Amino acid sequence: MKQTTIAAIATAIVPQQGSIGIVRLSGAEALPIARCLFHAPGHQSWESHRILYGYIQDSQTQQVIDEGLLLLMLAPRSYTREDVVEFHCHGGMMAVQQVLNACLEAGAELAQPGEFTLRAFLNGRLDLTQAEGVADLVGARSPQAAQAALAGVQGKLADPIRQLRQRGLDALAEVEARVDFADDLPPLDERAMQTELAAIDQSIQQILETANQGELLRNGLKIAIIGRPNVGKSSLLNAWCRCDRAIVTDLPGTTRDVVESHLVVGGIPIQVLDTAGIRETEDQVEKIGVTRSQQAAQGADLVLLTIDASAGWTAADQHLFQEFQDLPIILVVNKVDLTPMDRGQYPAAVSKVVPTVAAQNQGIAALETAILETVHTQSLQAANLEWAINQRQADALRRAAQSLGHLQVAIADQLPLDFWSIDLRGAIQALGEITGEDLTESVLDRIFSQFCIGK
Repeated sequence: MKQTTIAAIATAIVPQQGSIGIVRLSGAEALPIARCLFHAPGHQSWESHRILYGYIQDSQTQQVIDEGLLLLMLAPRSYTREDVVEFHCHGGMMAVQQVLNACLEAGAELAQPGEFTLRAFLNGRLDLTQAEGVADLVGARSPQAAQAALAGVQGKLADPIRQLRQRGLDALAEVEARVDFADDLPPLDERAMQTELAAIDQSIQQILETANQGELLRNGLKIAIIGRPNVGKSSLLNAWCRCDRAIVTDLPGTTRDVVESHLVVGGIPIQVLDTAGIRETEDQVEKIGVTRSQQAAQGADLVLLTIDASAGWTAADQHLFQEFQDLPIILVVNKVDLTPMDRGQYPAAVSKVVPTVAAQNQGIAALETAILETVHTQSLQAANLEWAINQRQADALRRAAQSLGHLQVAIADQLPLDFWSIDLRGAIQALGEITGEDLTESVLDRIFSQFCIGK
């Protein structure tokens, strides 16, 4: 089936702020559409991997839409292995949208989310782990996450998966050869087979160990700062962000809603939520803020329960601690410059207690260390992670490991070789799903629907 020529805006568009905007086309009609819309003055050569200067015109009225550049990348030396052209025009909304409309009027179709990368996969330009690495790279929220995603794009994850799948295929060939030619071949060495299967399973388990770290790198942690009014929650947020992100006054209840900031700690993206002071109040606006704060904190991965050192551990603090004790909690004792911290007065169940003077930017480094220690070694390992699998890949690996486990049972129970083949094929198929060698259309649709349009 012949594929259509697709077009989409390939850059983020910010009203009145974008300097450059790119409209990308891919398909057999990409070059004819470009020749229809782009006027290159002089004797510029329309060769692959050349940049032309000129004017983008409406194909019907010949009215000039924009002045820009045209980049030609002809098959197979392109991202999709199809003819690809890019119009590089002025940024903002209007110029880029007009160029896209001109491409659609000239015969192109609007690309679906991830369709350029899908074509790269279908045409053998990328395997599925590389395609998912592209999406991860676009969405990376820390340098470490970007590096792990780039390793995926470069095929560093696909290589060990392919090796494991090939070892499974070799084992399957040994088994099926005995099924088909039992009289012509020596008996299968069951001990050697079990040793090889155990080695494959061990490698799978090692790769699976990167799943949690990869989840941290991609999605990060959500941390809620909670506490009574006026204990220094907003000051803590401002000190941590090194900016006046939240309003700070001496009046209780200043923060009326959840204030959100984004940081990177130890290579891990952190979403920090500064919540309204939680207390009983008759102020209807503040009451709404307290409710929102409680909801936000319940959805967090980690809670920073902030108290005032000069007030000590109060009944309200105890109530908050009991309300959120099902979540990991770090106790932040603020304003220790006014009153020294007395560790003995705090609940023994709180394993991490960090003294701070948020108004003077003191204690932030110790707080970040406590956060990394609280989420255990996963965060520390993620900071130096070369690559990591995502949840889809982890699910496939678990199914491969499960099939290998069934196979070991079949061997131990002395079941016929036909049963071995069934489980080996299951493991091989699961491994093939990771790189895209064994995959259904519905899985492809689910993966690429998560991409942005234009990629």
